[in-house]
Amino acid sequence: MSKGQHEVIMTTPAFTQAMVNIVADLSLPLSPSQRYLRLLAAFRNTFPCDATALLQLQGPSLVPLATEGLSVDTLGRSFEVSEHPRLAKILQSREPVRFEQDCALPDPYDGLVEDAPGELPVHDCMGVALFIDDTPWGVITLDAMQPGTFDDIDPLELRGFIHVAEASVKVAQQIQRLENKLDQEHKITQAVINEHQQPIIGKSSAIKQLNREIETVSQSDLAVLICGETGVGKELVAREIHQHSSRADQPLIYVNCAALPENLIESEMFGHVKGAFSGATQSRAGKFELADGGTLFLDEVGEIPLLLQAKLLRALQSGEIQRVGSDAYLTVNVRIVAATNRDLQKEVSAGKFRADLYHRLSVYPINVPDLQSRGKDILLLAGHFLEANRRRLGLRNVRLAPESKSLLLQHNWPGNVRELEHTINRALLKARYQNDDAQRITTIEPEHLDIETRPATETFRKVTLPVLEADQLTLKQATENYQRQLIEESLKDCQGNQAQAAKALGVDRSNFYRLLKRLEIS
Repeated sequence: MSKGQHEVIMTTPAFTQAMVNIVADLSLPLSPSQRYLRLLAAFRNTFPCDATALLQLQGPSLVPLATEGLSVDTLGRSFEVSEHPRLAKILQSREPVRFEQDCALPDPYDGLVEDAPGELPVHDCMGVALFIDDTPWGVITLDAMQPGTFDDIDPLELRGFIHVAEASVKVAQQIQRLENKLDQEHKITQAVINEHQQPIIGKSSAIKQLNREIETVSQSDLAVLICGETGVGKELVAREIHQHSSRADQPLIYVNCAALPENLIESEMFGHVKGAFSGATQSRAGKFELADGGTLFLDEVGEIPLLLQAKLLRALQSGEIQRVGSDAYLTVNVRIVAATNRDLQKEVSAGKFRADLYHRLSVYPINVPDLQSRGKDILLLAGHFLEANRRRLGLRNVRLAPESKSLLLQHNWPGNVRELEHTINRALLKARYQNDDAQRITTIEPEHLDIETRPATETFRKVTLPVLEADQLTLKQATENYQRQLIEESLKDCQGNQAQAAKALGVDRSNFYRLLKRLEIS
């Protein structure tokens, strides 16, 4: 670089300020996600554009870690490099790649740029690859709706920015390795590759708390009771616990207690010997034996008959099991993870579930949040399901219309994540059937979703409040008094159950707990 070129870079105000900010960020205690967002903001300020994204190469796909100007559901997607020639071309180049306005290569962001029409019009598009230790790490992409936006970009400034961006990414990775011994990136890659295993997707406070609980209990052998409504993903949580435990290389055995006939459930659990009952033509190992050394996941554990509960309790207490029809005892080493959508404490009070078994199973309880309490996670999950089905159906690009996003966020999702997945799958099939095959983008419109908005009356509660003298209270005091009385009324209706009260008021559970503390409500 010549002296003159060096001076051009140093005297460009936007570039200089961006470099100062990024270098300063390197010493700040930021999380990787915060660092990536600040990096993108600096990039966009230096090289103005309508949308930009930072994507990391994970296995065969580029996964968005941070975006600006793109639809929220983009963060729930992954872009397989072999299916997106523009991204592949950027990733393979050591130099910035700019695409001609009439470039015939499909744009991966068709339908995903905010405030743009369905299909991207002629626009400016470019990208740069990031290399860490001489290995491709990912890409930064820039899109501008006005052709010619990138004509005046100084290539020396851009190269300089790329080097600083690579340094920032490297610092973020080092911090992540130090702060999180679990290899989260590897986990996500494996989940994308294995279609039977989905990652836990979400950035809400409820999901962050859930992940902390999983990380805390995974390294122990404590029994875990996973509670939550139907369709929230309790089996997924069980898999995460097993995968991050010391038993990860041993089997995870699944038992659906609700699906087993009462006369066969004991045999399924503990096995049987030949001739133990009519139809037992040969000896068979039960689920406990199959899970020896690993984890046994008892789904819908509240459905186990009382008679078998006593035998299950013995197995948990002593580690000994007895096959049906045998006098011999077998010793097994099994970690128990159970799940239920029932309130087992109420079942115990009603005499339908053994108290001793309940306490044995619930050594470490985990509550999985319902979908309604997860806010914009709904759009991330929708993006994930859209991308998975786009591949299966062989579609080029799929998008959610703005009205569809609003509808998804307004719906109360009684069936939770499972209902959302089925809704998206169904909507995409309808949209594919109705759209012209020649269209580059398949758009999910509200009529494809076939869901109704939540009635406004559900989000409000009618309570009788005393008249407040306006001249005796500040606005803040009056507001707090109203909140306090509303919350106390809700807690009373929910018999003191804070989680249910938060849900009834339409408040995120963690925010609800903070409100209780701030308003000094016991």
